[in-house]
Amino acid sequence: MAILYGLYVMNFGESSDPRVLVELAQEAEQSGWNGFFLTDALMYHADGHEPATDTFVGLAAIASRTSRIRIGSAIAVLPRRLPWQVAREAAAIDQLSNGRLILGVGIGGETEVEYGRFGQKITPRVLGERLDESLDIITGLWSGEAFSYHGKHYQIESARFSPTPVQRPRVPIWIGGSWPNKPPFRRAARWDGLIPIKHEKTINVEPNDLLEIKAFVAKYRRNTGPLDIAIVGNASSKEQIESRRLEYERQGLITWWLKYLPAYRNSIKEMHEQIKEGPPGVITSAVSAKGSEFRSEGAA
Repeated sequence: MAILYGLYVMNFGESSDPRVLVELAQEAEQSGWNGFFLTDALMYHADGHEPATDTFVGLAAIASRTSRIRIGSAIAVLPRRLPWQVAREAAAIDQLSNGRLILGVGIGGETEVEYGRFGQKITPRVLGERLDESLDIITGLWSGEAFSYHGKHYQIESARFSPTPVQRPRVPIWIGGSWPNKPPFRRAARWDGLIPIKHEKTINVEPNDLLEIKAFVAKYRRNTGPLDIAIVGNASSKEQIESRRLEYERQGLITWWLKYLPAYRNSIKEMHEQIKEGPPGVITSAVSAKGSEFRSEGAA
Protein backbone atom coordinates (compact mmCIF):
# COMPACT_ATOMS: atom_id res chain seq x y z
CA MET A 1 0.00 0.00 0.00
CA ALA A 2 1.52 3.30 -1.11
CA ILE A 3 1.71 5.98 1.57
CA LEU A 4 0.79 9.58 0.80
CA TYR A 5 2.95 12.29 2.34
CA GLY A 6 1.73 15.58 3.75
CA LEU A 7 2.84 18.49 5.91
CA TYR A 8 1.39 19.32 9.33
CA VAL A 9 1.66 23.09 9.86
CA MET A 10 0.59 25.27 12.78
CA ASN A 11 -1.98 28.05 12.31
CA PHE A 12 -0.18 30.31 14.81
CA GLY A 13 3.17 31.99 15.36
CA GLU A 14 5.24 32.82 12.29
CA SER A 15 3.05 30.56 10.16
CA SER A 16 -0.16 32.37 11.15
CA ASP A 17 -0.05 34.75 8.17
CA PRO A 18 -2.23 33.31 5.36
CA ARG A 19 0.22 34.75 2.81
CA VAL A 20 3.04 32.76 4.41
CA LEU A 21 0.87 29.64 4.44
CA VAL A 22 0.17 30.09 0.72
CA GLU A 23 3.89 30.31 -0.04
CA LEU A 24 4.61 27.19 2.03
CA ALA A 25 1.80 25.26 0.34
CA GLN A 26 2.95 26.31 -3.13
CA GLU A 27 6.46 25.12 -2.25
CA ALA A 28 5.00 21.83 -1.03
CA GLU A 29 3.04 21.33 -4.25
CA GLN A 30 6.11 22.02 -6.38
CA SER A 31 8.23 19.66 -4.26
CA GLY A 32 5.96 16.64 -4.62
CA TRP A 33 4.08 16.57 -1.32
CA ASN A 34 0.59 15.08 -1.48
CA GLY A 35 -1.08 17.13 1.26
CA PHE A 36 -0.89 20.31 3.35
CA PHE A 37 -2.75 20.29 6.68
CA LEU A 38 -3.35 23.08 9.22
CA THR A 39 -3.87 22.79 12.95
CA ASP A 40 -6.69 24.72 14.60
CA ALA A 41 -6.27 26.73 17.78
CA LEU A 42 -7.90 29.94 18.97
CA MET A 43 -4.88 30.53 21.20
CA TYR A 44 -1.90 28.19 21.35
CA HIS A 45 -0.64 29.63 24.62
CA ALA A 46 -2.97 30.42 27.49
CA ASP A 47 -1.90 34.08 27.46
CA GLY A 48 -2.51 34.37 23.72
CA HIS A 49 0.79 36.14 23.08
CA GLU A 50 1.31 34.54 19.66
CA PRO A 51 -0.71 35.53 16.58
CA ALA A 52 -3.08 32.96 15.07
CA THR A 53 -5.22 32.76 11.95
CA ASP A 54 -8.53 31.04 11.36
CA THR A 55 -7.88 27.59 9.90
CA PHE A 56 -10.61 27.82 7.26
CA VAL A 57 -9.40 31.26 6.14
CA GLY A 58 -5.92 29.79 5.74
CA LEU A 59 -7.23 26.81 3.78
CA ALA A 60 -9.28 29.08 1.51
CA ALA A 61 -6.20 31.16 0.73
CA ILE A 62 -4.20 28.01 -0.04
CA ALA A 63 -7.01 26.57 -2.16
CA SER A 64 -7.05 29.66 -4.37
CA ARG A 65 -3.30 29.56 -5.06
CA THR A 66 -2.62 25.83 -5.56
CA SER A 67 -3.97 23.32 -8.04
CA ARG A 68 -3.05 19.73 -7.12
CA ILE A 69 -2.08 19.28 -3.48
CA ARG A 70 -4.73 18.06 -1.04
CA ILE A 71 -5.52 20.48 1.79
CA GLY A 72 -7.16 19.90 5.13
CA SER A 73 -7.70 20.64 8.80
CA ALA A 74 -5.86 18.51 11.33
CA ILE A 75 -7.90 18.95 13.29
CA ALA A 76 -10.68 21.57 13.37
CA VAL A 77 -12.23 21.95 16.83
CA LEU A 78 -15.77 21.44 15.62
CA PRO A 79 -17.92 21.76 18.80
CA ARG A 80 -16.95 25.42 19.26
CA ARG A 81 -18.25 26.24 15.78
CA LEU A 82 -21.78 26.36 14.39
CA PRO A 83 -22.20 23.27 12.19
CA TRP A 84 -24.15 25.07 9.45
CA GLN A 85 -21.38 27.65 9.22
CA VAL A 86 -18.76 24.90 8.85
CA ALA A 87 -20.91 23.18 6.22
CA ARG A 88 -20.99 26.39 4.19
CA GLU A 89 -17.29 27.18 4.65
CA ALA A 90 -16.10 23.65 3.86
CA ALA A 91 -18.28 23.44 0.75
CA ALA A 92 -16.87 26.77 -0.44
CA ILE A 93 -13.28 25.61 0.11
CA ASP A 94 -13.98 22.35 -1.71
CA GLN A 95 -15.41 24.35 -4.61
CA LEU A 96 -12.45 26.75 -4.56
CA SER A 97 -9.96 23.86 -4.56
CA ASN A 98 -11.89 21.83 -7.14
CA GLY A 99 -12.41 18.95 -4.74
CA ARG A 100 -9.19 18.81 -2.71
CA LEU A 101 -10.43 19.37 0.86
CA ILE A 102 -10.18 16.89 3.74
CA LEU A 103 -12.15 17.91 6.84
CA GLY A 104 -10.40 16.66 9.97
CA VAL A 105 -12.37 17.32 13.17
CA GLY A 106 -12.33 16.62 16.89
CA ILE A 107 -13.36 18.07 20.24
CA GLY A 108 -10.00 19.74 20.90
CA GLY A 109 -7.35 19.03 23.49
CA GLU A 110 -7.07 22.22 25.57
CA THR A 111 -10.65 22.62 26.78
CA GLU A 112 -9.86 25.53 29.10
CA VAL A 113 -8.26 27.55 26.29
CA GLU A 114 -10.70 26.48 23.56
CA TYR A 115 -13.89 26.74 25.64
CA GLY A 116 -13.42 27.87 29.25
CA ARG A 117 -11.88 31.24 28.43
CA PHE A 118 -14.99 32.03 26.40
CA GLY A 119 -17.53 31.11 29.05
CA GLN A 120 -18.19 27.57 27.83
CA LYS A 121 -17.80 25.10 30.69
CA ILE A 122 -18.55 21.92 28.79
CA THR A 123 -17.73 18.32 29.64
CA PRO A 124 -15.96 16.05 27.12
CA ARG A 125 -19.14 13.96 26.92
CA VAL A 126 -21.22 16.95 25.81
CA LEU A 127 -18.49 18.02 23.39
CA GLY A 128 -18.65 14.55 21.85
CA GLU A 129 -22.43 14.82 21.53
CA ARG A 130 -22.11 18.19 19.83
CA LEU A 131 -19.45 16.83 17.50
CA ASP A 132 -21.65 13.90 16.45
CA GLU A 133 -24.67 16.13 15.86
CA SER A 134 -22.53 18.63 13.95
CA LEU A 135 -21.28 15.95 11.56
CA ASP A 136 -24.82 14.75 10.92
CA ILE A 137 -25.88 18.33 10.16
CA ILE A 138 -22.88 19.12 7.96
CA THR A 139 -23.33 16.03 5.80
CA GLY A 140 -27.09 16.58 5.67
CA LEU A 141 -26.66 20.14 4.42
CA TRP A 142 -24.07 18.97 1.87
CA SER A 143 -26.76 16.84 0.22
CA GLY A 144 -28.23 19.90 -1.48
CA GLU A 145 -31.73 18.75 -0.50
CA ALA A 146 -34.11 20.28 2.04
CA PHE A 147 -32.77 19.17 5.42
CA SER A 148 -34.28 19.23 8.91
CA TYR A 149 -32.65 18.14 12.15
CA HIS A 150 -33.90 17.85 15.72
CA GLY A 151 -31.13 16.92 18.10
CA LYS A 152 -30.27 17.50 21.72
CA HIS A 153 -28.03 20.49 20.95
CA TYR A 154 -29.02 21.70 17.47
CA GLN A 155 -32.27 22.11 15.54
CA ILE A 156 -32.82 22.93 11.86
CA GLU A 157 -36.09 23.41 10.01
CA SER A 158 -36.01 22.66 6.28
CA ALA A 159 -32.75 24.30 5.20
CA ARG A 160 -31.24 23.79 1.75
CA PHE A 161 -27.61 24.67 0.94
CA SER A 162 -26.12 25.34 -2.48
CA PRO A 163 -23.52 24.96 -3.87
CA THR A 164 -22.59 21.58 -2.49
CA PRO A 165 -19.03 20.22 -2.29
CA VAL A 166 -17.35 19.01 -5.48
CA GLN A 167 -16.43 15.66 -3.93
CA ARG A 168 -19.02 12.90 -3.80
CA PRO A 169 -20.53 11.45 -1.78
CA ARG A 170 -18.92 14.11 0.45
CA VAL A 171 -15.73 15.82 1.51
CA PRO A 172 -13.71 13.13 3.35
CA ILE A 173 -14.14 13.45 7.12
CA TRP A 174 -11.29 12.41 9.41
CA ILE A 175 -11.65 12.12 13.18
CA GLY A 176 -8.88 13.10 15.58
CA GLY A 177 -8.53 11.39 18.93
CA SER A 178 -6.12 10.38 21.67
CA TRP A 179 -5.63 6.65 22.11
CA PRO A 180 -6.64 4.72 24.22
CA ASN A 181 -9.65 7.01 24.75
CA LYS A 182 -12.31 4.96 22.96
CA PRO A 183 -15.14 7.37 21.92
CA PRO A 184 -13.20 9.14 19.13
CA PHE A 185 -12.33 5.81 17.55
CA ARG A 186 -15.89 4.52 17.69
CA ARG A 187 -16.82 7.80 16.00
CA ALA A 188 -14.10 7.36 13.36
CA ALA A 189 -15.63 4.02 12.34
CA ARG A 190 -18.56 5.97 10.83
CA TRP A 191 -16.45 8.24 8.69
CA ASP A 192 -13.53 8.27 6.25
CA GLY A 193 -10.34 8.48 8.25
CA LEU A 194 -8.65 9.08 11.58
CA ILE A 195 -5.69 10.94 13.04
CA PRO A 196 -4.62 9.16 16.24
CA ILE A 197 -2.29 10.68 18.82
CA LYS A 198 -1.05 9.52 22.19
CA HIS A 199 -0.49 12.36 24.63
CA GLU A 200 1.41 10.47 27.31
CA LYS A 201 4.22 9.66 24.85
CA THR A 202 4.47 12.08 21.95
CA ILE A 203 2.03 13.21 19.34
CA ASN A 204 3.02 10.02 17.54
CA VAL A 205 1.78 6.49 18.18
CA GLU A 206 3.70 3.23 18.02
CA PRO A 207 3.04 0.44 15.48
CA ASN A 208 1.54 -1.73 18.25
CA ASP A 209 -0.86 1.09 19.11
CA LEU A 210 -1.98 1.25 15.49
CA LEU A 211 -2.65 -2.47 15.38
CA GLU A 212 -4.90 -2.06 18.44
CA ILE A 213 -6.60 0.99 16.94
CA LYS A 214 -7.31 -0.72 13.62
CA ALA A 215 -8.75 -3.78 15.37
CA PHE A 216 -10.93 -1.60 17.60
CA VAL A 217 -12.29 0.51 14.73
CA ALA A 218 -12.98 -2.60 12.63
CA LYS A 219 -15.41 -3.86 15.31
CA TYR A 220 -17.64 -0.80 14.81
CA ARG A 221 -17.15 -0.07 11.12
CA ARG A 222 -20.09 -0.70 8.79
CA ASN A 223 -18.81 1.39 5.89
CA THR A 224 -17.15 -0.85 3.30
CA GLY A 225 -15.09 1.98 1.79
CA PRO A 226 -11.41 2.62 2.54
CA LEU A 227 -10.39 4.17 5.86
CA ASP A 228 -7.50 6.63 5.84
CA ILE A 229 -5.13 6.59 8.81
CA ALA A 230 -2.87 9.63 9.09
CA ILE A 231 0.08 9.76 11.47
CA VAL A 232 1.94 12.92 12.42
CA GLY A 233 5.67 12.21 12.28
CA ASN A 234 7.01 13.54 15.55
CA ALA A 235 9.70 12.03 17.75
CA SER A 236 12.83 12.96 19.65
CA SER A 237 15.14 12.66 16.63
CA LYS A 238 15.08 12.51 12.83
CA GLU A 239 16.42 8.97 13.02
CA GLN A 240 13.54 7.87 15.26
CA ILE A 241 11.00 9.54 12.98
CA GLU A 242 12.41 7.78 9.92
CA SER A 243 12.58 4.43 11.73
CA ARG A 244 8.91 4.68 12.68
CA ARG A 245 7.87 5.75 9.21
CA LEU A 246 9.60 2.75 7.64
CA GLU A 247 7.97 0.40 10.16
CA TYR A 248 4.51 1.82 9.46
CA GLU A 249 5.14 1.42 5.75
CA ARG A 250 6.49 -2.12 6.10
CA GLN A 251 3.42 -3.25 8.05
CA GLY A 252 0.94 -1.32 5.88
CA LEU A 253 -0.47 0.44 8.94
CA ILE A 254 -1.11 3.94 7.58
CA THR A 255 -2.23 5.70 4.42
CA TRP A 256 -0.83 9.16 5.23
CA TRP A 257 2.41 10.31 6.86
CA LEU A 258 2.36 13.98 7.94
CA LYS A 259 5.68 15.71 8.52
CA TYR A 260 5.52 17.90 11.61
CA LEU A 261 6.66 21.46 10.83
CA PRO A 262 6.06 23.63 13.92
CA ALA A 263 6.98 27.28 13.50
CA TYR A 264 8.16 27.45 17.11
CA ARG A 265 10.98 25.03 16.21
CA ASN A 266 11.72 26.36 12.73
CA SER A 267 12.00 29.74 11.08
CA ILE A 268 9.95 30.25 7.93
CA LYS A 269 13.19 29.94 5.95
CA GLU A 270 13.94 26.59 7.61
CA MET A 271 10.39 25.41 6.90
CA HIS A 272 10.85 26.22 3.21
CA GLU A 273 14.15 24.33 3.18
CA GLN A 274 12.59 21.24 4.75
CA ILE A 275 9.66 21.35 2.35
CA LYS A 276 12.02 21.62 -0.63
CA GLU A 277 13.61 18.32 0.42
CA GLY A 278 10.36 16.68 -0.66
CA PRO A 279 8.66 13.62 0.81
CA PRO A 280 10.68 10.46 1.55
CA GLY A 281 11.81 8.66 -1.59
CA VAL A 282 10.98 11.52 -3.97
CA ILE A 283 13.63 13.27 -6.06
CA THR A 284 12.18 16.75 -6.01
CA SER A 285 13.95 18.00 -9.13
CA ALA A 286 12.18 15.32 -11.15
CA VAL A 287 8.71 15.45 -9.64
CA SER A 288 6.02 15.22 -12.31
CA ALA A 289 2.45 16.39 -12.10
CA LYS A 290 1.48 12.79 -11.47
CA GLY A 291 3.58 12.77 -8.30
CA SER A 292 1.39 15.44 -6.78
CA GLU A 293 -1.98 14.01 -7.73
CA PHE A 294 -4.41 13.52 -4.89
CA ARG A 295 -6.52 10.56 -4.01
CA SER A 296 -10.28 11.09 -3.83
CA GLU A 297 -11.56 7.65 -2.89
CA GLY A 298 -11.24 8.35 0.84
CA ALA A 299 -14.88 9.40 1.02
CA ALA A 300 -16.25 6.39 -0.80
